[in-house]
Amino acid sequence: MDETRVAASYVQLLFEHMAALGRADALGPPPAPSEGFVALRRWQALLQKARDLDPGPKATFTLRLARGIAPRHFGVVGFAALACGTLGEALQRLERYHRSVYDVNAAHVHPCAEGLCIEWGVERGRPGALVDETAIAAFVQLTREFTGRPVRALAVDFVNPRPAELRPYEDFFGGPVRFGQPSTRVVLSPRDLALPLRGADPALLALLDAQAERLLQEAAAVAEPVGVWRQALVGLIRSGRTSLPDLALSLQMSPRSLQRRLAAQGHSFQALLSQTRQQLAEAYLRDANVELAEVALLLGYSEQSAFTRAFRQWTGQAPRQWRRHRQAS
Repeated sequence: MDETRVAASYVQLLFEHMAALGRADALGPPPAPSEGFVALRRWQALLQKARDLDPGPKATFTLRLARGIAPRHFGVVGFAALACGTLGEALQRLERYHRSVYDVNAAHVHPCAEGLCIEWGVERGRPGALVDETAIAAFVQLTREFTGRPVRALAVDFVNPRPAELRPYEDFFGGPVRFGQPSTRVVLSPRDLALPLRGADPALLALLDAQAERLLQEAAAVAEPVGVWRQALVGLIRSGRTSLPDLALSLQMSPRSLQRRLAAQGHSFQALLSQTRQQLAEAYLRDANVELAEVALLLGYSEQSAFTRAFRQWTGQAPRQWRRHRQAS
């Protein structure tokens, strides 16, 4: 598991927990602002040290830690999920981008007999009880933060051995909890998936809207229908919906009609998507406060490496190199 990692924003949860206990410096310096990720080995060591220093019951350390989770700890993914209409839509977003927060084992969201199952296997190893319990407890707590409702899990499974007491886990999750299972999973009720979310973070939305407006100003010189299509595409890119049918639906026309109209203007959908993404990417990269991983997510890429490859094709430079040159000039 040497290459596995978690987001630095997620690790910040632990430092905030220790600060609330009056032990802000006990774990050493927190991740630097320039650090996008923290190696899993470091995360494991930090959790173990914090558990040893925490004066509360050792058996419930991960559950108490998870109660402090907020969308900001999931970075731009958390805010993007919070901007969704329902909890079900937010979970789909988290599945798509989970590696930008928790790059350990892949998450899979699928229907099961009880409801909707969010499942993590052991393909990349077993990170241990502290890591797993913190992640799953934080995930369930985040659904409560998103909705403002006491969401209860219908079932929770862990791959790790059974602890001495089950009651604290059942009280926290609100349903039966099993250990020693082949995979880690959380089952949620279909009724809870329809719960509306509390709303998006105003600061992030302001940033997104400002960047989108800049793009539209840059695109003002193109033919009117192309500008309209590009404007619609900006919002779709932000939400990860980057297919021709998605754009056609937003414009209330059939995919075939949209293809014909694009061709009449001398465009293809893929060319329009690439041009729009490039302009957005350059706008985001000009803002030093936006991390490269966040730029990739805002452009609808599930992995930063895919964004880097695309940006090289557009500009001949890696995003970080392009940003340094612009800052220097």
